[in-house]
Amino acid sequence: MPTWDERFAAGEYPQNPEPSAVLREYVSSFPDGRALDVATGTGRNAVFLAESGYEVDALDQSREGLKVTRENAAEAGVEKRIEPIQADADTYEFPADRYAVITISYYRVLDRFPDIKEALVDGGVLFVEHHLRSTDGPLSGPSTDRYRFASNELLHACLDMTVLYYDETTTPHEGKHSATARIVARNTTGGRQSYPAVERGD
Repeated sequence: MPTWDERFAAGEYPQNPEPSAVLREYVSSFPDGRALDVATGTGRNAVFLAESGYEVDALDQSREGLKVTRENAAEAGVEKRIEPIQADADTYEFPADRYAVITISYYRVLDRFPDIKEALVDGGVLFVEHHLRSTDGPLSGPSTDRYRFASNELLHACLDMTVLYYDETTTPHEGKHSATARIVARNTTGGRQSYPAVERGD
């Protein structure tokens, strides 16, 4: 099986994928500060966050993926806003109280959620999207359920935060079905809070 370096170098993985529409809709409500994109790949979220005004740490274990991220950032004119970090998200020591925004797209890292949440400042926001287990098929993404979220698993993992948005959807994708969970959650607690007024595109 090819490594991620080999996949990125061969162009097997999308070289400049779009960030989620949900992230686009909510980003204007996120707090100011530094951002972290976990498992950045080719910079799906990192470049978008930099374009939105954030200084971004782009974390990935793949040297080739980070190379493409830097190229995409340069093309967008935001290369000075992105700090590449070559490290494995499974073992990386996330700094506490560091980030206003943390994004994770299509990387299952539930066992590191406590450390990732601690890396958020008070009021910081976590955005996650990832593949779901589904009876709809055939499915795009991981070949086995081991690397997919079960129904409501992502939601339950964030119930110690304020959930601002959550969905589980299935959409057609290149002749298959793409089953995806998405969440926007804020590092706050309490039964009485403020909530962003977000104009949804759907």
